[in-house]
Amino acid sequence: MKRKHKRLTFVGVALLLLAGAVGLMLNAFEESIVFFHSPTDIAEKPMTPDRRMRLGGLVEEGSVIKMPDAVVVFNITDLANSTKVTYRGILPDLFREGQGVVAEGTYANGLFTASEVLAKHDENYMPPEVADALKKSGKWDEMSEEMKRQGMIEKETQQ
Repeated sequence: MKRKHKRLTFVGVALLLLAGAVGLMLNAFEESIVFFHSPTDIAEKPMTPDRRMRLGGLVEEGSVIKMPDAVVVFNITDLANSTKVTYRGILPDLFREGQGVVAEGTYANGLFTASEVLAKHDENYMPPEVADALKKSGKWDEMSEEMKRQGMIEKETQQ
């Protein structure tokens, strides 16, 4: 075997090993990847029940129900559709109706079971995913006008 062939064989084996390592890494990451969805996405596409995901939107006015054993039931809306969410645990201090929220968990049989609820971190913030979902639903202009009136966003941010 010539020297050139040995070198090509070595490079080929190295590339195969590299491709195998990358494939194993992607396979390991697949289980920990969590995708963001809005209530409209859930209404339009069927979701696999055992798949972890993030659901984001606004906490629907008048939908928060506190039950025994620290269980809270509420609706998340993108102003076009809403999804019922159940959560067992202590909610963040900034959680309230009409505010942006992202819940992580699973969706099955019309109910989103959250394992974690994240509320916005101050009065001037809305998660980018939630803002994108509101824009996609066509309700962003109405929502941004209301937020401007409440002083939640500045006028320059809207442009």
